[in-house]
Amino acid sequence: MLRILHGSDLQMGRPFRPRAAKALRQLAFEVDPNLIVISGDLTQRAKVHEFQAAWKFLEALPQVPLVVTPGNHDVPLYRFWERLLVPYRSWNRTIPHDLDSVTVIPGATVVALNSASPWSAIVGGRLTQAQLRFARQSFDSEPTEGIRVLVTHHHFVCKSAGGGGRPIPTAPLIINQIEEMEVDVVLSGHLHRMQVAMSRDVVPGKNFAVPLITAGTATSRRGRGEEKGTNSVNVLDVMEGRIKVTPYLLSNSEQAFEALEPISLMRRHMSNEPPSLPRHMASEERA
Repeated sequence: MLRILHGSDLQMGRPFRPRAAKALRQLAFEVDPNLIVISGDLTQRAKVHEFQAAWKFLEALPQVPLVVTPGNHDVPLYRFWERLLVPYRSWNRTIPHDLDSVTVIPGATVVALNSASPWSAIVGGRLTQAQLRFARQSFDSEPTEGIRVLVTHHHFVCKSAGGGGRPIPTAPLIINQIEEMEVDVVLSGHLHRMQVAMSRDVVPGKNFAVPLITAGTATSRRGRGEEKGTNSVNVLDVMEGRIKVTPYLLSNSEQAFEALEPISLMRRHMSNEPPSLPRHMASEERA
């Protein structure tokens, strides 16, 4: 079994919650993951000291392979010339990870693509064909028996109200390519609430549906929808035929993340039926 701890939207800066960070570090050691994924928005305003604080926090987590990718908050918003000319200067100075990366561990190939778009979007995300070719080549160069994981910051579908912005504009075209790559699961953030969707929510078809799993905000005050005022992360247990996703929620009145009802997903399955959702997510879906 392969265990992945998936968090997103740390947002070091004014929205950052030290209590949530302490609880997340405690949870990380308790669940003992094989891999940690942080899918973007390490900072609030892409300042060097915010990146430094984010990296200091990440270094204090269990010493297992770490995958990180930038989000829209990791490029300058108000520093116009920096955004135009060197949008990733602070990231490159402080975060020792490429903007697009591939991480290979026993049983998994993880490709992270930078979906931030400092020149064409303020909040929304984009992926280029060059990035998708990089992903395809990275997956094809590794053994096929392991799980294939794609990580972006921005989401491909929004299934309920609560904010978070529009999905990546070319989501249907990208999802078709993701399915062709035989990706097992896509991990994202940006929505500031946990969501489990399937590629069939974006494009029709009868072949296997790819789970599209979004993490809420791990350590900021900016939870949305049913997770307003709370924090959440996901733990994925990857087994031979299925993926079990366990959401963990930190409420305002608690000091530790608490596990919610697990969600069981088949790997590369044929079913178009939506997964069963925890109670707090199901109520949001009906909103």
